[in-house]
Amino acid sequence: MTEMLKLPVLPLPDSVVLPGMVVPLRLDEPEVQAAVDSAAGASATAAGSGGHRVLMVPRPDGRYAAVGAVAVIEQIGRLPTGDKAAVVRAESRARIGVGVGGPGAALWVETTPLQAPPATGRTHELAKEYRALVVSLLQRRNAWQVIDSVERIADPGELADTAGWASYLDLERKSALLAEPDPTRRLELLVEWTGAHLAEQDVSEKIASDVREGMEKTQREFLLRQQLAAIRKELGESEPDGGDDYRARVEAADLPDDVRKAAMVEVDKLERSSDQSPESGWIRTWLDTVLDIPWAVRTPDNHDLTGARAVLDADHAGLDDVKQRLVEFLAVRARRERRGLVSVGGRGSGAVLALVGPPGVGKTSLGESVARAMDRKFVRVALGGVRDEAEIRGHRRTYVGALPGRIVRAIRESGSMNPVVLLDEIDKIGSSYGATQGDPTAALLEVLDPAQNHTFRDHYLEVDLDLSDVLFLATANVGEAIPGPLADRMEVVTLDGYTEAEKVAIARDHLLPRQIEKAGLDPSDVEFSEVALAMIAAEYTREAGVRQLERGLAKVLRKVAVVLDSSVQPDQAGADNAADPDGSSKARPVHIDADALVGYLGRPKFTPESAERTSVPGGGGLPASRSPAPAATCCSSRPPRWTANRA
Repeated sequence: MTEMLKLPVLPLPDSVVLPGMVVPLRLDEPEVQAAVDSAAGASATAAGSGGHRVLMVPRPDGRYAAVGAVAVIEQIGRLPTGDKAAVVRAESRARIGVGVGGPGAALWVETTPLQAPPATGRTHELAKEYRALVVSLLQRRNAWQVIDSVERIADPGELADTAGWASYLDLERKSALLAEPDPTRRLELLVEWTGAHLAEQDVSEKIASDVREGMEKTQREFLLRQQLAAIRKELGESEPDGGDDYRARVEAADLPDDVRKAAMVEVDKLERSSDQSPESGWIRTWLDTVLDIPWAVRTPDNHDLTGARAVLDADHAGLDDVKQRLVEFLAVRARRERRGLVSVGGRGSGAVLALVGPPGVGKTSLGESVARAMDRKFVRVALGGVRDEAEIRGHRRTYVGALPGRIVRAIRESGSMNPVVLLDEIDKIGSSYGATQGDPTAALLEVLDPAQNHTFRDHYLEVDLDLSDVLFLATANVGEAIPGPLADRMEVVTLDGYTEAEKVAIARDHLLPRQIEKAGLDPSDVEFSEVALAMIAAEYTREAGVRQLERGLAKVLRKVAVVLDSSVQPDQAGADNAADPDGSSKARPVHIDADALVGYLGRPKFTPESAERTSVPGGGGLPASRSPAPAATCCSSRPPRWTANRA
């Protein structure tokens, strides 16, 4: 039968002591001092007394644990600081019983020693596994003397109790080890906890190693740059300006991965090159060009189809084919976005429209209206007379003064990756035919091919540029002048010209207000009748566009300005209305009708054939007075036949 012991309780509020541990205790707490004094004053020969022994019980939360460690007071003295302390050695486990009386002010309790079951084969296997884990852990700390001590421990229970020194175990786990008398169970818990701790350490060490390597690399690069700066100073060379600035700009810029990699390579070259080397200037120019390109900027499209069509109709009369095609383009993009599909971009997604028509029908101005209707940026690229391939694809960087091509410059100028780019006069692009400049028409094949332009590569940049979101509009006067392979890559939209009714509408809504402003007049100074506008379009001009019509309006307005600002006689000014009798300027507004128009512009150049058939023989070809009927006929949906007047 196990002998009961009466021992004073020594509480441990913030630690757990396992059997086999020797620990120093400060005697600064009253309960600790009382327990040591009571144990020292007890008679070792008293019946049931433990002599100079105490029961060390964990009390982490103010509550005593059920099991404590029986410890012997080895020595009582003072620390180097002068504080009183005692050295105790834990020997065995004991379960706390009822409280009893005893000498001193300490709490005395009856204790029952806990006996450990005999070790089994499983116990020795666990001990071997735990010893290997402990040795591995100590090797990482270079604690070789401790490893020797652990290797000499043969008893499995004693080996398990060495976990009391483990810093990775908290008070709860150490209390569980103290309360467990079976060494097999203690070793099972320790193998699990120690293995998990080693795994955590492996991860922590890997993270620390990666961080350390990164810091070492940064410190090494900093040291090398400082040494390079010192060497350049000794050689009388100044530090190249902007090296660190370019590195920071490249790192902060939102660039594609391949572009960022190429830019960092150039930054490394810039930092290694001397400022006296011409290569440093070339590298800076290239980096500035790359950083100025809006790689990640895209303006949102306007998906309001009704509003977009209204903008196109307000800017241009007629041209229903091209307007309908642009509305279809917007409708497809809006539908894909509503359905949550991948945004249009990449192979085969580019849109290239070729506007083919005679001069003056509004092909160039239509590009600006398209950009405004789509809420996109607009940029114009003039191709007339271009004979060098490098103008399209850029120069090789090996040439002095190399620059990117016009396509890259247009993207950079627009400030977004999805602008409306107008390739003006594409049918007038030149070719050197065997000279060293190459064929610019062939260079446009990749730009205008929706299946290839998502990886367009400029000779100067030498990185892929995605042009699939760009809406290309090409203009040409003669479709047959466009090379066949190039025309095959574009969707041709033919503009046949304006009807006379459309010309009158364009003159009234667009040309006349613009020319009034250019002439320095106010809208209240002059008034054109519909018949006069129809006569200018039908009898004074004969073209598909409206350029001659605009020139005719400008000529009339210049003469009106002369009449309004002087006392010129009617025949001198070309008008049929005299100035005011007092010599002041003409009364406003000046009304321009069919009869007045003849005085301003002279005899019509073209007259309807019906006018010759109905004129009086010998009457001079035109009646003395003109009624609105012929002009109204000119504005009908079916144009009349015209004959040129003979002088």
